[in-house]
Amino acid sequence: MTDIPLKSDLLRELHGRGLIYQTTDLAGLDAALTSGVVTGYIGFDATASSLQLGNFLQLIRLRWLQRFGHRPIVLLGGGTTKIGDPSDKDEARPLLDTASIQANIGKISEQTAQLLRFDDSADGAIMVDNADWLDGIGYLDFLRDIGRHVSVNRMLTL
Repeated sequence: MTDIPLKSDLLRELHGRGLIYQTTDLAGLDAALTSGVVTGYIGFDATASSLQLGNFLQLIRLRWLQRFGHRPIVLLGGGTTKIGDPSDKDEARPLLDTASIQANIGKISEQTAQLLRFDDSADGAIMVDNADWLDGIGYLDFLRDIGRHVSVNRMLTL
């Protein structure tokens, strides 16, 4: 993966475990990780009550980030789960009601709390739900009602 000597203990650990495939600016990332606390995040839609293996691997990377003194953020898609996802599919995923989404968020929160430490310390994990800022602006209604008729790829070409 790299021809440069890594200074960051985190990058050396992840590289040694085969948990890094590609980076865009490895030297810049290495410098940032050795010069202070870095924040990293992973987002999950609340379409199911349990995370999958691929999600687990992402959380393991956040766990390593935290172990080496950096701050992880878990972004839950309580808002974005309320819209369909027709990309590369014959039909959109079924829409869940708010109670089901909240129940799924509760389960996902429990699962992530087994891997990350959530507290107010400099490297304490933070959990946020995008419904907190998306629900009140009408954007989700637009995406659900109008956006579902147009793929993201098509929107980007307009």
